[in-house]
Amino acid sequence: MTSSDLLFDSRPGANPDRSRLRNRKAVLGQINSAGQMGRAAIARSLGLSTQAVSNIIADLEAEGLLIERGAQSAGRGLPAVQYAVNPEGGFALGVEIRPDVLLTSLVDLGGRPRATRRKVLTDLAPDKIVNQVLQLRDQMLRECGVKPDRLLGAGIVMPGPFGATGLSGQASDLPGWQTIDVPALFGEALERAVVVSNDANAAAMAERFGAAQGLTDYAFLYFGAGLGLGLVHHGQLVEGTFGNAGEIGNLPVMTKHGLKPLEQMVSRVSAQSALAAHGPLDIDALDRLCDVADPDLMRWLGTACDALGQALGVIENLFDPQTVILGGAMPALILDHLAQGTPLPELSVSNRPDATLPRLQRGTSGRMTATFGAAALILNRAFTTQTTAL
Repeated sequence: MTSSDLLFDSRPGANPDRSRLRNRKAVLGQINSAGQMGRAAIARSLGLSTQAVSNIIADLEAEGLLIERGAQSAGRGLPAVQYAVNPEGGFALGVEIRPDVLLTSLVDLGGRPRATRRKVLTDLAPDKIVNQVLQLRDQMLRECGVKPDRLLGAGIVMPGPFGATGLSGQASDLPGWQTIDVPALFGEALERAVVVSNDANAAAMAERFGAAQGLTDYAFLYFGAGLGLGLVHHGQLVEGTFGNAGEIGNLPVMTKHGLKPLEQMVSRVSAQSALAAHGPLDIDALDRLCDVADPDLMRWLGTACDALGQALGVIENLFDPQTVILGGAMPALILDHLAQGTPLPELSVSNRPDATLPRLQRGTSGRMTATFGAAALILNRAFTTQTTAL
C-alpha cells in the first residue's frame, strides 16, 4: 500500500476504519501546524490516548511520513521525543491547464516546490493533455529522484466555469472540457487521488503563504487568460454548488462605450487585444512594455483601473474581506500599477478608519501561484480531517 492509499483511502469501510484515517490525518496535521510535537502534547491537543497516538506515530514513521526531531525536556521524567513531518515522505503534483499553456509542479510534503515544467499548448484535446501531464510528471520525478509510490496525488486546476453554463464559450474557456469528468479522467491516468478546482480558488489558497498569511477572510483576483475570483471565508474556500463561485469576469462595468464585462477591460486577454498593434505579447513582453511606460499600455491601464475600481466596490460590499489581493499570470509591474492606480470606492464597507491592511494589494506568490495552489489541494487533504477544508 502506498502513502497515497494510506492518506486518501476512500473505499467504503466500517466506522473504525474511517476513524483511524481521521485520527491519522489529525495527528499529521497537528504536527505539521506546530512544526514539531511530542506524543503527550499531541494526545492532549486531540483528545486521544497517548497509546493511540503512539500507535499512529509508529505507523506514520514506518511509512516515512514522520521523522524524529530531537527531544524536549518538560520538567520531571525523560525528555519527550519530538516528531516532525518528513518533507521527503510524500509529494504532490500540481497541474494548471490554461488555454495556451500547461504548467506543472512537484511539491514536497513540507510545501516546497522541487521541480516545475511549462509546455505551450497547441492541442487542447483532453487525451493529449493527459499524455503531456504524464510525461511532465515522469520528468519531474526523475529529476528529483522521487519514487512514483511517494506521489500522494494530483491537484488539477483550470479556468471556470465548470460544466455547461450560460457563461460557456468565453475566450478563457477550455474548449471541449465542459462535459468532461475531469477527476475520473486524471484519476484513471495517474492512479492517484485527484482534486479538481478552478484556477482562482487554487491561487487564493496558495497566497496563504504570501500576502494572505495569517488572514482568514480575503478575496483573490486571479489573472489567468481571463479573470477569476477566489473567496476565502473563515479560512475556507467559498466554492458554490458546482465549484463556480467567484466567476467575476462577466460582472458588468460601466465604460465610455456603455456596459462591458469586466474581463473585457481587466485581463491578460484584454491587454493583448488593446496592444494588438505590437504583435503577439507574452507576459515578459508585457513586462518590458510596462517598464518603458508604453503609451498604449498606459492607456489600457487607465481604463483597467477604472473598471477594477467598480468591481472592487462590489467585492467589498458583498464579501466584506480583510483585503483584496491581485495575482497570477501578469507582470508584477502591471499588478503594482493596478493596485496603486485603482480608485478605491468611498461607498464601501471596507472604507473604514480602523482598517489595518491595504484594501487592494499585489500578492507575492508569482505567476505559478495557481500551479502551486493545485499541489496544495493535495497537501491540505493530507493534513485535514475534512477533505473540503483547505
